[in-house]
Amino acid sequence: MATFAPARGTLTLGILAASQVILLLDATIANIALPSIQRELHASAAELSWVVNAYTLAFGGLLLLGGRAGDILGHRRVFTAGIALFTLASLVGGLAFDTGTLLAARAAQGTGAALAGPGSLALIATGFPDDAARNRAYAVTTSAGSLGMMFGLVLGGLLIEWGTWRWTFFLNVPVGIVVVALSRWCLHESPRIRGRFDAAGAFTATTGMTLLVYGVVRAADSGWRDGLVVLALTGALLLLALFVAVESRAEQPIMSLGLLLDRNRAGACLMRLLLTAAMSGMMFFLTLYVQGVLHYGPLETGLAFLPTTATVIAANRAVPWLLPRAGPMKVMVAGSSLTIAGMVWLTQISATSTFVSVILGPVLLFGAGHGLVSVAATAVAMTGLPAGEHGSASGLIQTTQVGGPLGVAVLVAVYERVDGPLVRALAGAFTGALVLALLMLATALTVFRRTPAAVRTAGPAGTS
Repeated sequence: MATFAPARGTLTLGILAASQVILLLDATIANIALPSIQRELHASAAELSWVVNAYTLAFGGLLLLGGRAGDILGHRRVFTAGIALFTLASLVGGLAFDTGTLLAARAAQGTGAALAGPGSLALIATGFPDDAARNRAYAVTTSAGSLGMMFGLVLGGLLIEWGTWRWTFFLNVPVGIVVVALSRWCLHESPRIRGRFDAAGAFTATTGMTLLVYGVVRAADSGWRDGLVVLALTGALLLLALFVAVESRAEQPIMSLGLLLDRNRAGACLMRLLLTAAMSGMMFFLTLYVQGVLHYGPLETGLAFLPTTATVIAANRAVPWLLPRAGPMKVMVAGSSLTIAGMVWLTQISATSTFVSVILGPVLLFGAGHGLVSVAATAVAMTGLPAGEHGSASGLIQTTQVGGPLGVAVLVAVYERVDGPLVRALAGAFTGALVLALLMLATALTVFRRTPAAVRTAGPAGTS
């Protein structure tokens, strides 16, 4: 296995962190640009929703395929191709003068992210053999991604107020070019596995995940009883069941089912899914509150969430120190507890609440909880993998981001069932998010109880 020398390892980590910044910055910055896009391109409400959905659909549907492609073709090659596609699509999106071109560019961005995202995790797992160094690398890249998401809100507001929505796309281009150029020199290619590509598994996984994401995204707008939602989710269930059947018989499956039979890995993925669902739902409804009740503009909204970044990064940096001493269960219990405290605080929201009384404290708690759980869960899920499974495991972990639209859709259903003023409905949605956080705590207490030191005792990545 190729590993990184210290100096080169630092540069490698910088490349992977930069890739996470642009990939996750794009996930939030586009939302801020939607009103400006609608005005300039005369987009309908349906077209506008697909500016977000086209990215989500391509990204969520192709993650498992992107992870396995790296195992077969080499993670550096697939990662570089993904960033190159993402960068080109960003340029096209910035130049778009009609909604069709913009939607195609967003779908291409999602495809590029689905190739690059699993590759970045796999390159850390194969390039940093020391447990402590690998956990620090996960912490750095997770911090970079969180930084991208939070600054996306602020940068989006600044770019739109002082320039044009097109710069929210152009911003990715120079960073992407640098990442692609340096990747060929700094990143070692990972070992490849030989054999046939699992076409049946790729088709059922990609189609099933695409239908699942589509159904969940549509449910947020049309409700869970909508005919297309029911059809999409039924099709997703059938295809994913077929995927499991295909993979159980395939010689070289696109995702080894053994990955999910490992108690710790399955628990870590569930933790990330619940965390993403709770945090995405919270951010969605907190945005409604600060804009609808406190009357914040786009830039003020971004600045309101910025304190989250400080606690996310602080918690991320603490996890590599905490894991060898406390073990993953205690770290994830602590993170879940902080998230629960923030959610309980938010359920007290009222029409007279202020930024200081009901937003600042919860977002600081959320940031710390997110930072602890996300890094610890990633470290657990990527520990002790058999050779040739790093891409599949990375794709599986990244697939938990489907929890984002799922959380929003579920909490929108809760929100719409609450009668009364806006703040009462928002409190109901935050109570739903609190339930998700409680499920996180239950998972941390039950799944990891028997193996509290899984990460601190694990051997180098690539060994079982």
